[in-house]
Amino acid sequence: MTEQMEVLILADNKAVAPGITTEHGLSMWVSVDGKHILFDTGMGVALPANVAVLGVDLRQTDFIALSHGHFDHTGGLPYVFGVAAAPRIFMHPDAFGMRYGCLQTPPHKPIGMRPEIAEILFARTAEIIFTTSPMQISDHAWITGPVPRRTAFEDTGGPFFVDEACQVKDAITDDQAMWLETAEGIVLLLGCAHSGVVNTIEYVSSLTHGSPIHAIIGGMHLVNASGERLEATIRALRQFHVECMAPCHCTGDNALPVLMEQFPEQYVQAGAGSRFTWSVRN
Repeated sequence: MTEQMEVLILADNKAVAPGITTEHGLSMWVSVDGKHILFDTGMGVALPANVAVLGVDLRQTDFIALSHGHFDHTGGLPYVFGVAAAPRIFMHPDAFGMRYGCLQTPPHKPIGMRPEIAEILFARTAEIIFTTSPMQISDHAWITGPVPRRTAFEDTGGPFFVDEACQVKDAITDDQAMWLETAEGIVLLLGCAHSGVVNTIEYVSSLTHGSPIHAIIGGMHLVNASGERLEATIRALRQFHVECMAPCHCTGDNALPVLMEQFPEQYVQAGAGSRFTWSVRN
């Protein structure tokens, strides 16, 4: 029997079925190699409601992988720790840092990990694996660690700063992605792709020795992208011949219809409740 893997979106800005809670956040449940990986935890509102609706038992969580330290990806951690025994946590050390989103008028918005959540993680340092380089989570699941920034047209995607006065820009060095090795090719899971979706694809492609990128699921952070950046992103995406493209979360309401128009055969409308399955690569 061929072993299967599954990705289920637990939290997102949109839902694909009634009865599912939405929020500005992202979380995915990855079942692979007999293990369960929680990739991000959303803001914390949708996760408890949606695991009940979708039939997910978070007590089975073996690993937590955090794409970065923003509040909309780490807010559900207290709930998870309340039900899961002692999952190993893959995260970059810079995820703990303070960060702000710059508004037109102060006070500027704190968008980092909530202090009480950071304290919970500090108490669990024995369970944390700091991802300063690519690491293997299970036989067919990996995390990138920091993604090199090489494209000329990509940036972090917004007015992000490390200080409340919004004087020092935040490079979001903790940004990372996951990838899965399937029989169809590489499946790339994005949190927000603050490193740039094209940078991330190119990096994973290099790490997997040019394996074909079969699917991309998650946030592409094109919400603030200029027309020029969006065009450059589309040109670059065409070169990878991705067969399944399921953008969500921070990709942006302006970018989503453009991606749908440009990739009509590859585009999949995704949201909380979306399920994807593949065969494991032998």
